[in-house]
Amino acid sequence: MPIWSEILKELADTSEDGQLVNFDNVRRRYLFDLNLHTGRSVILYASAWLQKPSHAQGIHDEDIQAFMEVCYELPGPNLDLILHSPGGSAETAEAIVLYLRSRYDHIRVLVPQQAMSAATMLACAADEIVMGGHSFLGPRWIPALDVLDQFSRAVKECQEPGKLTAWQPMLSQYGPDLLSQCESAVQLSQDLVGTWLQQYMLKYDGQKREKAKAISTWLANRKEFLSHGRHIGRDTLQAKGLVVRKLETDHTLQDLCLSVFHAATHLFTRTPVAKVIENHMGRAFMKHSASIP
Repeated sequence: MPIWSEILKELADTSEDGQLVNFDNVRRRYLFDLNLHTGRSVILYASAWLQKPSHAQGIHDEDIQAFMEVCYELPGPNLDLILHSPGGSAETAEAIVLYLRSRYDHIRVLVPQQAMSAATMLACAADEIVMGGHSFLGPRWIPALDVLDQFSRAVKECQEPGKLTAWQPMLSQYGPDLLSQCESAVQLSQDLVGTWLQQYMLKYDGQKREKAKAISTWLANRKEFLSHGRHIGRDTLQAKGLVVRKLETDHTLQDLCLSVFHAATHLFTRTPVAKVIENHMGRAFMKHSASIP
């Protein structure tokens, strides 16, 4: 299997006589080979959030334009989405799912390392998820949950007169509709995941409604995970009822998927590129870190 260091050497070999390394050709060759192996269209969605941390590298509305670009003339009915993202906007995730589902009947999400928060939501809209032993999803823990928990704690503690004064500065920051907005944000996240699971991943399951609700509630349970950054492995996800396949079952698929990912991480490390959305036909949308505030 081409590991990180071997892909680095392969990239170095593309540089001749002091010329620039051709980062794109190596990555695109593996994307093309992945399509030849599976017969499915392939899209890579990856950001440099581990190399160049920035809120703007998450899932945002600009990504919809990027998906429109890479889906142009990309044939169906099957799609493999290689996903590496810290998460971001639930509303944008919903828009991406609606768009991809309007074009492709069967979607597989391949997770080469991490798809967290709203990226986990995207994965839950797939027919199946493919993960290695080194791959992880993450809980959908939005700031609204912290606000609601803090307010609930304040309500309890303020019943003791001596603690009311300590809570007043925090409570004064809450607008009249903040709690309603927070409750709506939490409900939206759970409703989207539950609906997608019923429509796609669990559509043939006789208990799809109950299972989808249990999974969506579990992924949003901050008391279960204690940290937004918790890593959820495939065994745990399978035990909860998600359809997760082992990447190692198909060694060629594993080699090609990880080679694409390693090539992308080298692109992020050694160039200004901070996000790449690209198909196996070479059509791509790239965002540079210089354009990220």
